[in-house]
Amino acid sequence: MDYKYIEQLLERYWKCETTLEEEQILRTFFRQENVPVSLLPYKDLFTYEMLDVENSRLGDDFDRKMLEMVGETAPVKARTISLTQRLRPLFKAAAIVAIILTLGNAMQVAMQPGDNDVIADNEGLTEQTQEGNSVAIADTLRQDSLKMAEAPIRK
Repeated sequence: MDYKYIEQLLERYWKCETTLEEEQILRTFFRQENVPVSLLPYKDLFTYEMLDVENSRLGDDFDRKMLEMVGETAPVKARTISLTQRLRPLFKAAAIVAIILTLGNAMQVAMQPGDNDVIADNEGLTEQTQEGNSVAIADTLRQDSLKMAEAPIRK
């Protein structure tokens, strides 16, 4: 038999120019029992995935063995973090900045030289009452603007 097509597919396979369908043709060809002696060295390459399919998956005790090797007893579970928990460091930083600014302003007011004199002067004013016209009396007096316009103007 002539296996030129298979040999051409193998050449294209080594150059990485085959399509998935052509690779499936090669796998199907090498699964048969009657493979020519010249192509027999390539059989294992294309039939490897069919061998030992049951043993290719990990056992149930694999996780336990790996955890023992690492030294952990149980896997760490992920936990959800709320938005307030994520922003808590930002809130703390904003509070610290507000405290520093408040203390800075208080220190600036306390260090100004003229402010202490004004405070001392204001203490005496709170005990004194002021004499004079009451503002309430002036507010209750209403004048009619039309009557004022009719009134003769005095010179």
